[in-house]
Amino acid sequence: MAALDAMNRHLKLRAMTEETYNEERARNLERMLRALAERIDDLDSRDELLAHAGELLKLLGDIRSELFHYEVRVTYDTPEIAEHRRLVADAKDPDSASLKPTDWTPDEDDEPTW
Repeated sequence: MAALDAMNRHLKLRAMTEETYNEERARNLERMLRALAERIDDLDSRDELLAHAGELLKLLGDIRSELFHYEVRVTYDTPEIAEHRRLVADAKDPDSASLKPTDWTPDEDDEPTW
């Protein structure tokens, strides 16, 4: 039951404005899944699974929501990372619109004209 309480505290405290899913939040999600498994095992051992259907539906919904955020945010690129990906993609693509070859050669910089 302590694990279940911890899971409920996590659900109340989590910050949904995070752009990325950090390690602490991922560990909390793992704890939530384990707490759900423990709760199901506990209810099953007392043959009370269906008697607590409402509670299980709420827990499943909360965990499903957090799993969704994990799946989406673990693959989310911050604006900085997205820009880095764009730069790398542009550098690899010779036809890229943002990188056009010039007529500059290294020899031009040997003797600057003042």
